[in-house]
Amino acid sequence: MTEPLFLPETPLKELALTIVRRLQDAGFEAVWAGGCVRDALRGVAPQDYDVATSAHPDQITDLFGRRNTLSVGEKFGVIVVRGTRRCPGHVEVATFRADGPYSDGRRPDSVVFCTAEQDARRRDFTINGMFYDPVREKILDYVDGRADLKRRTVRAIGDPDARIAEDKLRMLRAVRFASRFDFSIEQATEAAIRRHAGDLEQVSVERIAQELRRMFAHRSRYTAFRLLKTAGLLPVIFPELSEPADPPTDSAAEKLLPKLREERFEPSLAVLLMRQSSADAQTLRERTAGIGRICRRLRLSREETATICWLADALQRIRHAQTMPLHELKPLLADSRWPLLQDLAEAAAGTPLMSEQTAAFIISYRNRTPAERLDPAPLVSGDDLRHLSVRPGPEFGRILHQLRTEQLDERLTTRDEALRRARELAAE
Repeated sequence: MTEPLFLPETPLKELALTIVRRLQDAGFEAVWAGGCVRDALRGVAPQDYDVATSAHPDQITDLFGRRNTLSVGEKFGVIVVRGTRRCPGHVEVATFRADGPYSDGRRPDSVVFCTAEQDARRRDFTINGMFYDPVREKILDYVDGRADLKRRTVRAIGDPDARIAEDKLRMLRAVRFASRFDFSIEQATEAAIRRHAGDLEQVSVERIAQELRRMFAHRSRYTAFRLLKTAGLLPVIFPELSEPADPPTDSAAEKLLPKLREERFEPSLAVLLMRQSSADAQTLRERTAGIGRICRRLRLSREETATICWLADALQRIRHAQTMPLHELKPLLADSRWPLLQDLAEAAAGTPLMSEQTAAFIISYRNRTPAERLDPAPLVSGDDLRHLSVRPGPEFGRILHQLRTEQLDERLTTRDEALRRARELAAE
């Protein structure tokens, strides 16, 4: 009985189908594997395709040619097959394998090439353990993945403790799949995650951060947060978040995360890390510095760290937007990261973090104020000060800063006014 999966025709799909056909024509077993099968059964177009086959790495390389292949994990039986002009892209082709011990809790020490069923049973979750033969249009399901898809359940294949022991990151992957697909985590799998939550410390922070990016850039971010919390993973990832936190920020995650719309993870991290509170973080600057330390510990990029710190700081400051001097408010609203701050402000409206009136004022002011008024070109330059015989140095910077402040406050509106004020400041 054939079971055709109706998928959008894309160059990548055609490439993956061509690879399977060529392997089968050469006498090997070959199927699509893992996430692409799961997504197709869910009615979602796969973002990529993986092929699993009985062909060994050297046989895959010989069949497709060395120019068209790249060895990315030959030890584990993985070869990348490059596409063509007609079918651009690339597809990972992996030999059916059974894994040996996982000494480092991430990768097997050794692998043994095996059958399709044995390969399926060494994978992480049943919904990721299915195969599909696109030539014969047949689903191969050795782990009851289709049943769990219908039950909307994330279940470890076999012994959940053993699956987690092999790769501790699977605990975060279970949370990501469950939150993104709006599934539940099967009871025994969830219990195993709670038992092994502390073992997440053995996973590199880079791998943890990558999972956080995927979770918190998605609209299901609040569900992910709740699952991380109930599974005991949140304090392992963020041990710096002392309890109890200040009441307004302690509930920030519950109140703000469900309302965020931007598909970026930085606003979510800003919300979570605003809970960062300690005895030595008495000021906003100190708290922002603490957030920066957490970001650096997670090895986030400089740009990500700067954005998260800026968002946490800016959201706290614009709580008082209606009484803020314009020279403080305008740079926040003119910043290129404004859409992320607007997302936070709209989510915070009506919470202890911000009144609805303040949020409405900020957004209205930003929308009705032209860009050239939010961030006008300076009226006076350094060359102008040199012509006034002001020597470069601390005084030079002080005068430029003061002129800019008065310009943003709209006390100086013309170049002549600014030059007169510069002479006054220079004389002082």
